Amino acid sequence: MTTPPESGAQLDAASPLPPDLPAADEPAKVPLAIEDWATVIIMALLACITFANVLVRYLSDQSFAWTEEFSVFLMILLAMVAGSAAVARDRHIRIEYFTERGSALRRKRLAQLGALMVAALFFLIAALSLRVVWDDYRFEETSPGLGLPQWWYSIWLPIVCTGIGLRAVGLFIRRSRAPLAQEEGQA
Repeated sequence: MTTPPESGAQLDAASPLPPDLPAADEPAKVPLAIEDWATVIIMALLACITFANVLVRYLSDQSFAWTEEFSVFLMILLAMVAGSAAVARDRHIRIEYFTERGSALRRKRLAQLGALMVAALFFLIAALSLRVVWDDYRFEETSPGLGLPQWWYSIWLPIVCTGIGLRAVGLFIRRSRAPLAQEEGQA
């Protein structure tokens, strides 16, 4: 006697993909591969740095002091780049109970509002973090671990936040141009 299939997601290879799952990323003017390759490069650097530190610890019972500082910086940069990819692909966090209910026009307007709010937030963070970078440079702040100029690390925050803001503007434009019939098909 067989047991009835369980409800919910099936994680085996025999389960077909849901039909409403999009096959590929929607086209964008700026290639989405930028974030993908940046993620690959950052992950490779993290793996190499960590592996080198493990080898040195194993062979000499000491570690590279610089690896922790660079690893923390790379992990923060990785999170920001992944955030940019999530915004560009419209995979950022939202409360789908509200965004997926109602008419196609309502869903379209909520998608536009969400994109505008993300853009405003990250442009604001970019503007405010420019002051932090300027202060780091002006007062010659150094990093606690290696004594490198702190602005070498902090300069990336406004750059990546501006990138995320621009990705959100691009998402807003794509959502504005999308016909309502296409929005109905995605629900």
